[in-house]
Amino acid sequence: MKSLHLFLRFAIVGGLILLLLVPLMLIRGVITDRSEYREEAFRRVAESRAGTQQLVGPVRVVPWIERTTVVVVDKAGRSSNEVQITQGHWLQMPRQLSVDGRLAPDLRSVGLFKVPVYSWQGHIAADFAADDYPVREGRSYGTPYLAIGLSDVRGLVGTPDLRVNGAPLRLQPGVGMADALGRGLHAEVAGFADARGGTLAASRIELDLQVDGSRSLAVVPVGDDNQIALRSRWPHPSFAGAFLPNERRVDAQGFEARWTVSSLASDAQRQLRAGDPSTQAVEVSLVDPVDVYTQADRASKYGVLFVLLTFVAFLLFELIRQLRIHPLQYLMVGLALAIFFLLLISLSEHIAFWQAYLVSALACIGLQAVYLANVLGHWKRGMGFALMLTVLYGALYGLLVSENNALLMGSLLLFGILALVMWVTRRVDWYALGMGAPPALPADTAPRSLG
Repeated sequence: MKSLHLFLRFAIVGGLILLLLVPLMLIRGVITDRSEYREEAFRRVAESRAGTQQLVGPVRVVPWIERTTVVVVDKAGRSSNEVQITQGHWLQMPRQLSVDGRLAPDLRSVGLFKVPVYSWQGHIAADFAADDYPVREGRSYGTPYLAIGLSDVRGLVGTPDLRVNGAPLRLQPGVGMADALGRGLHAEVAGFADARGGTLAASRIELDLQVDGSRSLAVVPVGDDNQIALRSRWPHPSFAGAFLPNERRVDAQGFEARWTVSSLASDAQRQLRAGDPSTQAVEVSLVDPVDVYTQADRASKYGVLFVLLTFVAFLLFELIRQLRIHPLQYLMVGLALAIFFLLLISLSEHIAFWQAYLVSALACIGLQAVYLANVLGHWKRGMGFALMLTVLYGALYGLLVSENNALLMGSLLLFGILALVMWVTRRVDWYALGMGAPPALPADTAPRSLG
């Protein structure tokens, strides 16, 4: 009967751990909801101001129409000539493309959430070589135009200044037939003397523009040789895309980054000529250095471990010290452990994450120290468990701030805890506990008298 009682004790504690998974999962759901609310704030800013921006071009586009006479046979077997019309366009990429500019960052508040936005003062220079277009039977070329893709043209501030060989040129909305560029602008340039074909003269394109956007800016390297330079006073950039910067500087005053990309290394030209939106780009994002929702979510994943370790310590203390702890008292301690994560996410929306973590940990540790001093019958025992919780919270914070070494630190922590439990219980006679006798030490491990 005593062994059955011990088994039931372990089963009850295991059931309480499973029961506490419910509030822990609900708290993780709250963290997910708050993260989605933040994404909604990003979308609201993008809808009212401008979203993420991607620049493609400039490229030269030559539209053409081709008429072909084909023989068509009807159902009666009679043949006739029919003219079929095909439309298309020829894309010419710049020989050299230079994109330079400064991102002036700012923050937009939507409720509790702050969305990073920017205003990009950009300068684009592109050199196009002379290009020959073949004379084909039935094909006629239209007026060439210059096309520049911009993912959200609402972000344009004022009128961009476009110059072709030093002469100003007026931009118009849309990219014409170059659908792969998405949305953007275009301007007609000098065409051919003969619409059947000829040579499109070499030219130098310069464009100054101001573009508003949010979160990130991407530039597609469409030239044969691409030189891209971006800088800002935002101190926490994230470089992404198909190419990382060849040179970069990041410090408290901001960042500077430079990319040198050759068409030999980029697939952007082939994608655009195939009519597919280019996915190869250089990208820089203005990010929050401490994502409180990601940090809180990572912390909540350790909630079950906190409950498990605390309950194991309670159970060992109860069995070894012959002290009765009611299951409801287990449950109260487990709920106090779970509510720490709810306090953490709610406070971190108003104060710095480390401050929210410190306040939440002190509140929960203090609450449990007072409660356990009465449950365990002595204030020293309550303080002992409070000290254990302090070590656990400190270890968890170390895991959160050291993301690259989180797995190693977590493995060492679990190994150390298991080693400690094995050391403490190494002389416990579990058979004696099952029979209801006081814990006894095995004869071969009993301490010997030094006298």
